[in-house]
Amino acid sequence: MWQGRAGRTAGWLILRFLSDEQIDFDVDLRELQGQGRLDVLCGFLSAIGRRLGKSVPLFPEGGGTQPLLGFDTTAGKVRVMWSAPDECGGAIPPKSAAHLR
Repeated sequence: MWQGRAGRTAGWLILRFLSDEQIDFDVDLRELQGQGRLDVLCGFLSAIGRRLGKSVPLFPEGGGTQPLLGFDTTAGKVRVMWSAPDECGGAIPPKSAAHLR
């Protein structure tokens, strides 16, 4: 397994190449303050998704089952995939993990 860090400020993106078929990465959302950095993340998700022809969902850390956002191959862009729960309460966690599927 190869692991590396990327981003304009070291540490906001950690890549793990687990196999030829699976790339996991962690994104520290606390480091992505402002529209400029969000645009960089969306550009990264789009570039990987387009290059591989796969959706790239961004899931909350800790095993969430619903992605927060991600590159959608059908839409051809990054979109919000998270929907609010019926009840008030849950906050989006500050750190998330993305997985190619």
